[in-house]
Amino acid sequence: MGCLMKSLKRTCVLFIISKQNKSLFTSNLNPISQTTRRNYVSEMRKSAFEGNVLRLLRNEIQYELEHSPPKQPITKFNSFTVDERSGEQWIRLNRKFGEKEDIKLEVTMFDGSIPVSKGGVVTGEEVQLPITLIVNITKGDGEVLEIMCSAWPDTIEITKLFVREKNKTSGQPYAGPGFKELDDELQNSLYEFLEERGIDDQLAIFLHEYMRNKEKSEFIRWMQTVKSYIEK
Repeated sequence: MGCLMKSLKRTCVLFIISKQNKSLFTSNLNPISQTTRRNYVSEMRKSAFEGNVLRLLRNEIQYELEHSPPKQPITKFNSFTVDERSGEQWIRLNRKFGEKEDIKLEVTMFDGSIPVSKGGVVTGEEVQLPITLIVNITKGDGEVLEIMCSAWPDTIEITKLFVREKNKTSGQPYAGPGFKELDDELQNSLYEFLEERGIDDQLAIFLHEYMRNKEKSEFIRWMQTVKSYIEK
């Protein structure tokens, strides 16, 4: 009898353990549990991906700040005041000339670079593309003389010029012929006209240095903005 009771107890214990294991196995097959597990794995992968992106961004930001940090932007150049706004691709320069003229320059950042070639062979070095420079000269409330230029690393090149209404917001004014189609003497006189107002080769050199520095500042700011967004 004693042996029989022990055998029955053992059987009951094994049955209960078997039922518990079956219940646990069944719960693991529950669609809700599987969805939870998939979501957890997905979150883990997302976290690992974001962690890797953040690590790369922090390393790049640290490298830029330690090896070639941007300089404090200059606010004046000769007679021009410089208006630089963070996050924008343009800067603006302003000055007065004489008693009547207000001069405003709008300048873009670099659009890219082109390879240098010597004798048809690419050297591997790169040179910055010219910077777009728009010169606006106004006299009181009258019309605006607008001169389109390209600022190369050490010179200013005029491409177009025309007169437009100051407050006109619609329509496209006639831009005249291409600058190089004009008489050579007239071209030279227009370059002298700009040089007298401080729009010359020295300005081109300044703009290229300024924009290289701004490009670096904007790149670091962009990385910091992306990093902050991912960290939220």
